[in-house]
Amino acid sequence: MIDGKLVAAETTFASHNPATGELLGHAPDATAADAQSAVAAARRAFDTTGWSTDRELRLRCLRQLERALDEHREQLRELTIAEVGAPRQLTHGPQLDEPIGLVTYYADLLETYEFTEDLGEIASRGRRHHRWVEKEAAGVVAAILPYNYPNQLALAKLAPALAAGCTVVLKGAPQNPLITLALGELIAEHTDIPPGVVNVLSSSRAEVGELLTTHPDVDAVTFTGSTPVGRRIMAAAADTVKRVFLELGGKSAMIVFEDADFAEAALFAAFTICSHSGQGCALTSRLLVPRAHHDEIVRFVAAGLDRVKVGDPTDPKTSMGPLISEQQRDKVDGMVRRAVADGATLVRGGHPVDPGWFYEPTLLAHVDPDSEIAQEEVFGPVLAVIPFDDEEDAVRIANHSRYGLSGAVHSADEERALRVARRIRTGTFSINGGNYFAPDVPFGGYKQSGVGRESGRAGFEEFLEEKSFARVVVPQDPA
Repeated sequence: MIDGKLVAAETTFASHNPATGELLGHAPDATAADAQSAVAAARRAFDTTGWSTDRELRLRCLRQLERALDEHREQLRELTIAEVGAPRQLTHGPQLDEPIGLVTYYADLLETYEFTEDLGEIASRGRRHHRWVEKEAAGVVAAILPYNYPNQLALAKLAPALAAGCTVVLKGAPQNPLITLALGELIAEHTDIPPGVVNVLSSSRAEVGELLTTHPDVDAVTFTGSTPVGRRIMAAAADTVKRVFLELGGKSAMIVFEDADFAEAALFAAFTICSHSGQGCALTSRLLVPRAHHDEIVRFVAAGLDRVKVGDPTDPKTSMGPLISEQQRDKVDGMVRRAVADGATLVRGGHPVDPGWFYEPTLLAHVDPDSEIAQEEVFGPVLAVIPFDDEEDAVRIANHSRYGLSGAVHSADEERALRVARRIRTGTFSINGGNYFAPDVPFGGYKQSGVGRESGRAGFEEFLEEKSFARVVVPQDPA
């Protein structure tokens, strides 16, 4: 969708069902010229229309988008299952239903948000001065998506950007472009969002992303994906000094202390790492356990993994579906094999499963905290169990990572659990199974897990600029 029109590209590329490997359909393969047209449309819409200043129009359009998503929810659900490989039960949570709630949240916030802050008067240079701050839309936003949670991430970027008054070029992931294109169709056909305000591209070409991150008419880039790509985007955007928001990789640790309920914590760890086949940047892929209880907890985790139903994503009882592609499955398998060669104990799993791009839920024990499997993001259903000696050792190991996205702790001593949680350098944290993931909660990371926040009020204000004003106060004539 470019400048309000659904347009074809000169060539297309294929999208496949990861559960079967079968062809689902073809998507337009946008070129750099198409991306240029999309940026030009977004720039024109921002500079020459009232979108950025008309709060009522933006609110009406967000409510229309909310209704359109709700009315087409079941079609979007089936497409998400087929193209993303997400189990049906997950679409009733973070793969679809919860993301629709983001549009509701930002529409509600837009109704009440104060775009002006009065700072009062001061005396300076023999006069009185009245100061205030106004918040304005940041401008044209390039939003680049990964493949793992396309609905969640598209709406976490699009809804606050539109509420703030920005215009957007949204680029879907090449692994599953059809679901993002479906969002573009809903916007074009069921909302009054003006032409050029939202542009949606699908492309398999690296040059398209490169153009979006370097184009001088793009004011801000929001990207979710791997840390290596995020580094390149930050470097590329530096020449034009763009605002850059990055939600990158993670290697989050779950700490289980000796006073925790081992069975409960192990089950939590098992189902967490299998959520969407481990394809989540905030999933706790390192399990830190007391050395004296290592083998006991490993047995509990293995039993928990046995309870994970792997298979057809269309089946409501399926807990875990496939990985997104054969390439990703090969990457996961290679990392598991190297981990075993490096000394980790393979307790369960460790094999690809056909047909489709499935991988067995995998448990590795006695993992060295310095090893590749403990330091690098796998993005697969692989849990690495690492023993620790005491609380200090657990905190040290948890923080021994270039990432800082999330984490968890399980302990019957809530005071200790909170103390440890505050010492872990991450942007989100779960205590005894607490769920922080919701539209009103800021999400993002420390260190090389990213820059900025999505969701919540903070995610909205990422798309605003602050302009400070001052005027001389003219004294009133007493007469």
